[in-house]
Amino acid sequence: MEMRKATMNDIEGITELMGHLGYPTTFNKMKIRLNNIYSSPDYHTLIASDNGKIVGMIGLVKGYYYELDGLYIRIVVLVVDKNYRNKGIGKQLLENAESWANNIGATGIGLNSGDRPERINAHHFYKKNGYVEKSIGFAKKMS
Repeated sequence: MEMRKATMNDIEGITELMGHLGYPTTFNKMKIRLNNIYSSPDYHTLIASDNGKIVGMIGLVKGYYYELDGLYIRIVVLVVDKNYRNKGIGKQLLENAESWANNIGATGIGLNSGDRPERINAHHFYKKNGYVEKSIGFAKKMS
């Protein structure tokens, strides 16, 4: 299993992974999204590949606290191909993300995970890896 920073050459694999996460999209839409993401130095995207096939990814964004000194990392996406789950890939991606966060001086790392029934396994995964439930999230769609 290879872990590396994602590039624009990974669009096809990342597009497929979005479907595994429950957010199907097209190659062209993902290309536009990744152009925006990769243009910002505050984003960091890692992928896991198995013999050249992209089987997992984690997307991170750096933020600055208002209420504290320092910076934090937010995991904005973590997904493993359904055919590769329960093989430690998600854990490796999480460990690589935490290592990057430490290297840039982050004092915390967090994420939001939907409260849909299909996310229960993900919630167990995060708890098993040291993450604790801390807040309730709210969202509003803007037109």
